[in-house]
Amino acid sequence: MDDLTQSDSPAAVGDDYQHALAKGFLPIREVARLTGVNAVTLRAWERRYGLIVPHRTPKGHRLYSAEHVAQIQTILTWLNRGVSVGQVKGLLRANQPAFAEANSQWDEKCQRLQEAICNLAERRLDECFNSELALYPPPTLCKKLLLPLLEALELRWRGQFGAQAERVFFYSWLRSKLGTRLYHNNRQQGGAPLLLVNLSDLPMEPGLWLTAWLASSAGSAVEVFDWPVPPAELAMVIEHIQPKALLLYSSQALNSAHWSRLQAGYTCPCLIIGPAALIHNQALQAQAQQNNALDMAPDPLSALHILTVLNLLDSQ
Repeated sequence: MDDLTQSDSPAAVGDDYQHALAKGFLPIREVARLTGVNAVTLRAWERRYGLIVPHRTPKGHRLYSAEHVAQIQTILTWLNRGVSVGQVKGLLRANQPAFAEANSQWDEKCQRLQEAICNLAERRLDECFNSELALYPPPTLCKKLLLPLLEALELRWRGQFGAQAERVFFYSWLRSKLGTRLYHNNRQQGGAPLLLVNLSDLPMEPGLWLTAWLASSAGSAVEVFDWPVPPAELAMVIEHIQPKALLLYSSQALNSAHWSRLQAGYTCPCLIIGPAALIHNQALQAQAQQNNALDMAPDPLSALHILTVLNLLDSQ
C-alpha cells in the first residue's frame, strides 16, 4: 500500500489515520522533512534491512513515532561515521563500533565507481550510484562517497593519458544525473528559489552540482546558471527571479568585475562557495563584517550547513 501523499485529503484516509496523527504520530513525508531522509530511502531501510519499522493503519499507511525519528537520527550518526547501512542494525543492538570495516566498505564503493569511470562505462556507473542512492541520504553520499571519489580522480588525472576524456565523461554524467533530480525536485517545491551561479571559467563544476543537489534534496527550489554571467546581467537575473539567496560558486579566483560587484553587495543574502572562499578568505571575512548578507563555504556540505542555519532551505 502506498503512503499518503500531499494530494490525499484528510477525509480520504479515515478516522484511524486522523486519530493516530492526533496522538503525535507522523506521516512519512513529515519524517522525511524532519530528518532529510527521503521516503524512498526510508522504505528501502524497512524492506531490505528491517530498520525503522513504522506503525501501519488498517489501510496500510506508514506512521512514525518520536522514537522512530530519534532512531533515524542515530542511524544517520552511524552513517556519517562511515558505517554502511547493512551494518547499522547490528550496531544498534550491540552498540559496538566497526570503523575499520565500515571505511573499507566505503572505499570499495568508491573503487567500483572509479573503475566504471575509467572504463567510460555509463550504465555501470549509473547502476552503482543508483544502488547507493536508494540506501543513503544525499549528505552521507556526498561526504562518504562522492567527495572522496572526486579527490581520488583528481590524483589519478594528474599527468594521466586519457584524463580529459574521463573528466568530461564523469562531469557530464554527474551534471545530467543531478540535474535531472534537480528538475523533478523543483517541480515539487514552491516559494522563491535559491539562485546558484558558476563564476569559474570551467563548465560542469562538480562542486556546483553537488551543492545544487544537496540544497534541492533538503527542500528548496534551486535555479542553476552553469556559466559565468556578467555582473550587470546577474543583477538583472536577480531582479527577474527574486531568489531568496544568491549562491556564487567558483573553483578559481574571482575576477575583478565580480569582486567589485560583490563588494557593492546584492539585494539578497549571498554565499560564496568553493575554493574561491578559501582563496579570498581574508578579504571575504573583512567584507562579511561590513555586509551581514555575505557568507562563505569552501565545499558543498559547508554550504548546506550554512543554508540550514540561515533557514534558507524551507520552500514555503
